[in-house]
Amino acid sequence: MKKLFLLSTLLMAHFATSQTYKDQPFLQDYAVKYSLVDSLKNETLQEVQCDRNGLIQVLGSSGLFLPFEKELVQDQRYRPLMEMKIIDVEDSNGQHFYLTDKEVFSNSSGGTFYFNHEMASPLQVSISDDQTVLVASQTQLKLFKNKQLFWEHSLNDMAVKQLLFDADQNRFLFLTKTTIYQVSLANPGFDRIFSGEAMQAMAFDGTQLVVGTSNGVLKLSGNPLKQEEVLTNLPHNQITVLKNVKGELWCGSSKGAFKLKSDGKFDYYASKRWLIDDAVVDIAEGPDNSVLILTRKGLSQIEFKPMTLAEKAVYFQKIQRERHLRYGLTANLSLREPGNLATGYYKDSDNDGLWTSMYLAGELFRYAVTKSEDAKLNAYDAFAAMERLTDITPMHGFPARSYERDGYELGFHANGFSKEWYDKQIKQNGRIWRLTEDEKWRWKSTTSSDESCGHFFVYALFAELAPDKEWRDRAVHQIKIQTDHIMENDWYLVDWNGEPTAWGRWNPKYVNKFPINVGDRRLNSTLILAFLQTAYHFTKDEKYKKAARKLIKKHGYDENANRPATIIGYVEGEDLSSGWNHSDDEMYFLTIPAFVNYSFDAEQKAKHFETVKSHWEIERSEKNPLWNYLFALSGGTNIDFEESAWWLREFPMDLMDWSVDNSHRKDLTTIEPNFRGQTYSEVLPPDERPLHFHNGAYRNNGKGGGNREYAPYIYLLPYWAGRYVEAISAPEVKN
Repeated sequence: MKKLFLLSTLLMAHFATSQTYKDQPFLQDYAVKYSLVDSLKNETLQEVQCDRNGLIQVLGSSGLFLPFEKELVQDQRYRPLMEMKIIDVEDSNGQHFYLTDKEVFSNSSGGTFYFNHEMASPLQVSISDDQTVLVASQTQLKLFKNKQLFWEHSLNDMAVKQLLFDADQNRFLFLTKTTIYQVSLANPGFDRIFSGEAMQAMAFDGTQLVVGTSNGVLKLSGNPLKQEEVLTNLPHNQITVLKNVKGELWCGSSKGAFKLKSDGKFDYYASKRWLIDDAVVDIAEGPDNSVLILTRKGLSQIEFKPMTLAEKAVYFQKIQRERHLRYGLTANLSLREPGNLATGYYKDSDNDGLWTSMYLAGELFRYAVTKSEDAKLNAYDAFAAMERLTDITPMHGFPARSYERDGYELGFHANGFSKEWYDKQIKQNGRIWRLTEDEKWRWKSTTSSDESCGHFFVYALFAELAPDKEWRDRAVHQIKIQTDHIMENDWYLVDWNGEPTAWGRWNPKYVNKFPINVGDRRLNSTLILAFLQTAYHFTKDEKYKKAARKLIKKHGYDENANRPATIIGYVEGEDLSSGWNHSDDEMYFLTIPAFVNYSFDAEQKAKHFETVKSHWEIERSEKNPLWNYLFALSGGTNIDFEESAWWLREFPMDLMDWSVDNSHRKDLTTIEPNFRGQTYSEVLPPDERPLHFHNGAYRNNGKGGGNREYAPYIYLLPYWAGRYVEAISAPEVKN
């Protein structure tokens, strides 16, 4: 089948050579979380360890716990351990050692490692590679070799923060709030080797000893230790724990955990997307390349699974089909109980048509790439659901926002207006939800340009890519009737009450009333020209070209649409210019393939492309793959394919609308307040910011509360669009 919009062989060859991301397995991170069972909610969790068999044990104030089916439960396997007062658990050479108020022992190797330490109120234990043991209390240190006392030292009420064995120097390190001491195994003694302030934890990073404090991380080296560097530009500076996990430095803090990367930046794990809560107590290496993060209220196991972008798409496709379809329309899953998918239910949104069009487009691209029968059937199902949006209304060619069985409609607002606006709307015009003639359904009125944009975008794709002519003709019919409705109603979407909707407005009196700097003047001109071009392209009816020419010659719509995006800015007194509207970006990019490729002539096409390119240049900093791939469909050749793949890799597996806060982070470079609403010099990875649609790249903080699961078309559309333009290769899985 021919490529969409008749992309040239030369262009596609360019994608295939220098602009293609090779989809090889990468390490996809995701969290498996274990909350304390209700009967243990008051438990004080202290540390976590994992042995070489993958046995994870968590020590709490009343004993040992283990993760089981998303809960932390009491470890009842060893009955003797349930009777003991376990104070500390240490992992050495892949096996667990336990410190109790009476002894140090292990259950491995027949339980032969055991001795009585004869110390009052022991606090911590550390074990060397040859099983030399150091036990500390506030008043005493004892060193045991071959389970026999080898050396001891009195302490003057000293609060030990941490014991750590240093294999390179064959010594134990002893950390207090202000001092680091060493106990050499060659010549035991208790020697001060570093003094500092507010020290909390320590670990080795290569040959350097790193120390976490209440205000950052110290890097120490040499003998005696000397401070080489202080890291304070961290995601959070109040460090609670440091661990080296397979050569990577992990930091726990009072606001999440983070890993230092080779480029000096951090992978930040915070919020309920990753952790039960953000107060990190301990970190340990887990089984199968995972990392265990213990917090006050539970355990999170951060998994790192080799995965291709294609495998990730399969994962999301399953979720989309299982729990994100409402009458065939794409829907988010609302939750009665935060984070609990079992309490999920469907409700409408103002943009059911738009979200469905974006999922449908992804399935069309999937079909074009793979010829999958499943993709075709999914596309036809979504098309039928969208088709009903116009069938259900009494106005010819007017698409409803949504529909629901009478009495079950839940949508309260329209376009985010307030309750006061809603009440006034009902008083003046009647209910937003309108009853069908058979009185069994209601359809949602007040349709906006967002919805029209989605309809025209996907019906053009459908008319190009659907394999069956009967279905393609149905898409062309939708393009025709919706265009006719707008034309016959003086360039408005006219609702059931005979009035234009709030945002379905392309009339010159409305469009040209805005100063040229206001985005809606440029956007609305672009949209209506693209609609008319699309209608003409598929029907060849001259009335659409004639109408477009009139808007261009008489009302300057081509001039409006062809202004570069750099002209958009603030205009005093204009509400729609108070800031950059990223939802407008979404409408714009969905429209640009038709705007460019369905141009009436080569000269117009060249001008349209240059305008589109100016908008894409502004948006490049978002690293949004959908923008890049739609730009490619419009003729763009330099599409930042590596940045696009980065976004897809970093997109979280957890689609929950968790609350996320990055306002405290000192590792990010802030910039001056600006019209685009960009806060930091670089866009954050998608898995470190609140989950959102494609219209909020710079929203770094949000209080979602885990009350909904987003529909995964957010990933599926850009992935399959990337495959379609050959900016992403087929998966390359090594045997």
